[in-house]
Amino acid sequence: MITSLNVKLGVFTLSRLVVNTATRMIYPFLAVFASGLRVDIGIISLAMAVSMATSALGPFLAPIADRRGRKTGMLIGMGFFLTGMLSASLFPSIVTFFIAILLGSLGNNVLLPPIQAYLGDHTPYARRGFYMAVIELSWALSFIIMVPLAGLILENGLWNGPFIALSVAGAIATLLIWWLVPNDLPVQGEPVAVFADIRKVLGYMPAVMGMLMGLSFILGNELINVIFGVWMQDAYGLQIAALGAASAVIGFSELGGNGIAAFLADRIGKEKSIAAGIILSSLTVITLPLVGSSIVGAFIWLFMFFLSFEIVVISALPLMSEITPTARATTMALFIAALSIGRALGDVIGPQLYKGGILFNAAGSLVFNLIALFILTRIKIPHLKKAD
Repeated sequence: MITSLNVKLGVFTLSRLVVNTATRMIYPFLAVFASGLRVDIGIISLAMAVSMATSALGPFLAPIADRRGRKTGMLIGMGFFLTGMLSASLFPSIVTFFIAILLGSLGNNVLLPPIQAYLGDHTPYARRGFYMAVIELSWALSFIIMVPLAGLILENGLWNGPFIALSVAGAIATLLIWWLVPNDLPVQGEPVAVFADIRKVLGYMPAVMGMLMGLSFILGNELINVIFGVWMQDAYGLQIAALGAASAVIGFSELGGNGIAAFLADRIGKEKSIAAGIILSSLTVITLPLVGSSIVGAFIWLFMFFLSFEIVVISALPLMSEITPTARATTMALFIAALSIGRALGDVIGPQLYKGGILFNAAGSLVFNLIALFILTRIKIPHLKKAD
């Protein structure tokens, strides 16, 4: 079935909207899930850390998308996601909660690289920042639309209610991928060579530097991300509905960052756009002691913090997609895995820092931002100078 690129973009965005929600809804409702499961908050943050670390296995499946087609890789990712959501929906317990979060994260890390590789195959590099930004709208929209809906379900039902809804939505998204995305088997049926493709990417220093830059920046972001819901509850007494509203504010900030990145990345260059986002994030972190004393100031601060985060991530995706074109899906999977490892480290470190107060988390975020900025200056990719 022949479909336009715009239709495929819609399918990709919808699929990622559903898959992103499974992970993103945990952050603002960390304490709510802990209460529903009757466990300590630390157990939920541990579940997040384990899921992020496990999802770093994505690169071992990514070569399938390079050797057997992008559509196959997407369907495998959705299969992992659906298995996780159904486990918590049908057999609710702390064990299946762990399984759902773990397979949800792994599914995302298997789904995203073939989507990004597909766009890399079918769009010019000079315009790829725009196309990558379109599918990344799903990241922001999950906080604007889906997370508040999850809050309503939690407020009026059981803790696994959102997982039931995501099972249904995930099944619909999977069917759309199967129906509307064409088979794209390589002309030469090359055997899947997992370790060969991974070694190829890890042997190229610009790719490694890109991964380290992403890991450092995402770690700094996660130090705030993992505890912002708890912080808002502790400092301002926000309840479930208000936490959903806070998530929507963050979603709108990410939507703004998405638009800024789409505009900047293809005009001033991907590296400069990434640097601008890291600098803005660092400046925002420094202002927390000045604005965090009031709820209005806290909302404004969160808005700017996540806006700058989105600029960096959206600008980094097209850059990484062109570093090693012959192993594009594997490169993107390794980059996403690096981000997952950064998140896992942040999920472990963040709650520990928060014992000393939110300013400790902000200070840690600043340190890792500056490390990421330094690593960015070490990324030299000669063949992209002409393309950008």
